[in-house]
Amino acid sequence: MLLMSLVPTTLDEELAGLDAETRTLLAESGFDPAWLKERISASSASVAARADRNRLAGPAHPPAPGDIVPAPVPGTPEHARLSAIGRAPLSRGDLAFVVMAGGMATRMGSVVKALVEALPGRTFLDLRLAERAHLSERFGAPLPLWIMTSDATDGPIRQALAAAGNPPEVRTFRQGMSVRLTEDGHLFKDAAGKPGLHATGHGDLVDAMIRGHLLPDFAAAGRTLWVTNLDNLGATVDPALLGLFLERSKKVQFEVVHKTNDKGGIPIYAPGAAAAGGERTLQVVEEFRLPLGFDATQVPVFNTNTFLADARALAATKFAWSYSEVEKKVDGRTAVQFERLIQDITRELPTGYVEVPREGPESRFLPVKDPAELESRRPAIEAALHARGIL
Repeated sequence: MLLMSLVPTTLDEELAGLDAETRTLLAESGFDPAWLKERISASSASVAARADRNRLAGPAHPPAPGDIVPAPVPGTPEHARLSAIGRAPLSRGDLAFVVMAGGMATRMGSVVKALVEALPGRTFLDLRLAERAHLSERFGAPLPLWIMTSDATDGPIRQALAAAGNPPEVRTFRQGMSVRLTEDGHLFKDAAGKPGLHATGHGDLVDAMIRGHLLPDFAAAGRTLWVTNLDNLGATVDPALLGLFLERSKKVQFEVVHKTNDKGGIPIYAPGAAAAGGERTLQVVEEFRLPLGFDATQVPVFNTNTFLADARALAATKFAWSYSEVEKKVDGRTAVQFERLIQDITRELPTGYVEVPREGPESRFLPVKDPAELESRRPAIEAALHARGIL
């Protein structure tokens, strides 16, 4: 736990002692020293273990029957009907495709994942650009593609986009950065005395889109965002799922898949936003944040981190983000960092859930965490992208 002996002036002095380049980087990434001191204060004030501080307070309950609807099945009248609803905004350019490509670039051998060959001769970024081009041609309107980068991934991704001709509809924006801490609450520094910096999680998405001057103008027209991880190439834009989202009149729609041996975020009823009176809502909660005693096996699905969102609702909501204390091993030592999760939007906005396929050419869940998983998934990725006309 972080010690109460750390006083604000000590932290202020350590931050003030950072070199000018680091201070500028942090400032441009939305870092607020007052925010960090609040996190430290909240951690120091409790004698509970870090794992307990990360947990939600109960009570919690699993979803009710009917809360999670199945994805429309291709070839059925319902699929055709919903596809027609979804095609209309696509033909007007009223959807922005947002891919999250931030993080610290450590899982693929310290190579930026966007620039790794997902298929022979085609990187993850190449394939997302190909998807954007395919959809723009198919629906007769340029599809905006927004890519959330981090300090570790921004330069290489922008260089690759420049080499690809920098399509004007493709924009990058950077997620937040913060400083790592030692277990006693001081700035964590490496063997060379440099401060440990880290990306603060995909919960940065909304604020980062605002800082990047992307969300407010797009939201003013009442448009929709389609958000997914860069490496989940199964999560392509689908008119039928867009039609389902628009017809249900929710502000957010998360995709889930049936569990096998997976662990991840699951939809549960838990106390909602304090601003709304804390009324229980069906929200996505990561397993390490589940209330003590809640049995995750009660919920047969888990979150794929692909979702649709009403841009106006995202821009207008003052989210009360929760921050998790995360331990990392850096240079053989323990570092502590604070991260937030994008799933918090389900706590504050009305959210629908749809179960999507995870097997076969219709699979919408083909994530790649490391080189071994990429090797095993390549045939499925290729089959899915061929089936959707992207290859």
